[in-house]
Amino acid sequence: MKNSQLILLATVLLFCALTAQAQSARHDFDKVDKSLEDVLMYEKIGDVAYISKLRLTGPAKANVKPTGNAFDDQFLGNDLVFRAYVFIPKTTQQNRKYPVVVFPHGGIHGTFATGYAPFVRELMAQGYLVIAPDYRGSTGYGKGFYQAIDYGGRENEDALACAKYMVNSYEIVDPKRVAIVGWSHGGMIALMNALQFPDTYACAFAGVPVSDVSYRLEYMDSSYSKEFSASYHIGKLPAEVPQEYARRSPVSYAKHLRIPLLINTTENDDDVSYKEVSRMIDSLKAYNKEFEYKIYPPMPGAHIFDRIDTPEAVDIRYQTHQFLARYLSPPTPFRSVKDMRRAAYYYY
Repeated sequence: MKNSQLILLATVLLFCALTAQAQSARHDFDKVDKSLEDVLMYEKIGDVAYISKLRLTGPAKANVKPTGNAFDDQFLGNDLVFRAYVFIPKTTQQNRKYPVVVFPHGGIHGTFATGYAPFVRELMAQGYLVIAPDYRGSTGYGKGFYQAIDYGGRENEDALACAKYMVNSYEIVDPKRVAIVGWSHGGMIALMNALQFPDTYACAFAGVPVSDVSYRLEYMDSSYSKEFSASYHIGKLPAEVPQEYARRSPVSYAKHLRIPLLINTTENDDDVSYKEVSRMIDSLKAYNKEFEYKIYPPMPGAHIFDRIDTPEAVDIRYQTHQFLARYLSPPTPFRSVKDMRRAAYYYY
């Protein structure tokens, strides 16, 4: 082998080693960042809520491969442990029954963070109990949990496990007043739970929801597609396994809707195209399902148009709270947008 070839080989090996080290360091950094977020969570919401961070379990990891180690391989079917936040309003009384909101976060590898604090505060002010899962694939818990991602698959059962936990663990929970609420990927999980497990929920809200994964990958860039074709995830793209992607898409289950549902999107969404959300809306209409939806004109904030902190966004979010209140009857529903702004931002 020539010197130039040896140098090239050494350079490639060094690059691979540094890349692996950087990826490992990234997960370590994410753990630190998550710990800081947890501290901030208490700072931003702790004045109005009792906060717990729990360990719960969902189904075993999907797409696991035997390692050849007999001791490890015998446990491949073990339940997956994940974390979830529980928020209980400080106004809660032991002798009453309260509604629950299951609140999955967004992002393909997202995490429940303080960006959701205003919405949690709004829910606390009305008397809802909230559980927010960091379902499989969430960031902040190391490489193994990150690679346990099962987009459109068993992550939905992690959210379901949260709903069941609240009903079975708290006497103050009314099992007939449980909702699931989410945006983007969280909106997708809300749709999948509402469509697949309707007996658990009284209603659902899906904001800018991922609705058709195959269609989504057509307009997203290649770096996004790699999250799905990764060996630890699906491992193939839609053209290779179309039925697998259909199984993971809410549009495939539209015929099963039988609980109240609200869907919101905007025409200038720069993450989840409103055309994708329209596929969900059209599928529900094709099955003559009754539901509510709103396609807003181009809005400030685009993908997060109703999650930013402007008065216009708060006004839109207020309508979401009104929808939830119709089916969950919270103890102290908002009577005005001013009440809601005071709850989220202390003053109005």
